Amino acid sequence: MEINIVIKMIICTVVALCLGFFGFFAAAFSLLMGEFQFYTPLIIVTTIALFVFFIMKIFTLAKPRTLKISSLSFLALCVIATVIYEIRESYINNIATVSDQDFNLYGYQPFHEDSSVVALVEPSNLQLESELPILDGATALYPVYSAFARASYPEKEYDVHQSEVMSSQTGEAYRKLIDGVVDIIFAAGPSARQLQMAEEKGVELELTPIGREAFVFFVNEKNPVKGLTVEQIQAIYSGDITNWREVGGNNEAILAFQRPADSGSQTALEKLMGEEPLVEPPTENIASGMGGIIEEVSSYRNYKNAIGFTFRFFSTEMVQNGEVRYLEINGVYPNKETIRNDEYPITSEFYAITAGSDNPNIDVFLQWILSEQGQWLVEETGYVPINN
Repeated sequence: MEINIVIKMIICTVVALCLGFFGFFAAAFSLLMGEFQFYTPLIIVTTIALFVFFIMKIFTLAKPRTLKISSLSFLALCVIATVIYEIRESYINNIATVSDQDFNLYGYQPFHEDSSVVALVEPSNLQLESELPILDGATALYPVYSAFARASYPEKEYDVHQSEVMSSQTGEAYRKLIDGVVDIIFAAGPSARQLQMAEEKGVELELTPIGREAFVFFVNEKNPVKGLTVEQIQAIYSGDITNWREVGGNNEAILAFQRPADSGSQTALEKLMGEEPLVEPPTENIASGMGGIIEEVSSYRNYKNAIGFTFRFFSTEMVQNGEVRYLEINGVYPNKETIRNDEYPITSEFYAITAGSDNPNIDVFLQWILSEQGQWLVEETGYVPINN
């Protein structure tokens, strides 16, 4: 009898080690694949349950019929939970998003076949052949500085990610400018942290206004709220207003999305808020390459109770998402005319920004951007030129 118990204990130990080994690697794999919210816990629970069922069977701790019903019930629960999870994930993934992270800029390359970039209808007054200023900037501004390059740079392929005309997005573009990697970036004004970073490296940022743009807020098209005041926007993003019924909408909690720190639109929100603190934004858990979990600001997902923000051109011309509606602010709808005549209350300049590069063509390039031809390209691209 004692020998049987010892053998059973040895068998249980071996099974535990095997289940633990396979369970660990399965859980680690699911973690690396970003499935830690459901599949990782499911694998852990299933591994433990299998071991418990094995113990109950080998030591006859339950009747065979009871054990069979219990194991089949557990399996059925796992299958049902998995189906429900996958249906939910499919539904969420089909909800429209507004994000520049996944936006494909290749159709806006200066000389790309069937490029969407605006071209001058006359020969450019500026033709650069050598020592081309290296350009970088925000996703939303890539079409306009790509148009500048199309007019004045030699015709060749300019890769979106690594060339004289690229787009690294606002935060990375500022870093490259301050580090001297690029000569000019096109972006909204710098954040406090970007100014501090420049000061710490002894770099002076020079901002040349080249156009104007509206900072817009949008909601699901089915949201009955048609507009907000600037004060209401500030109250929503400070957490003082938390339900849509407080601003004339449905009795639903407001899901106020934000953008990553140092992005152009997040900096614009911070400037709009002034001294008001920002409420904690929705985040999503991301698995790092080493299996850890980090948090990242979620992209706007068009839930019926969500509100998000961006710059007008990116959302209307580049994304063209018909499932979101842009809000009137202080009773004024954002469009080129209300930006041009200063009716829309949240407008700002965007800039060509330099940081002391010794490239000899920077000044002549900036002067041309502010010329009639350069400003025509700003207008035709979809922005409001600085020289109306």
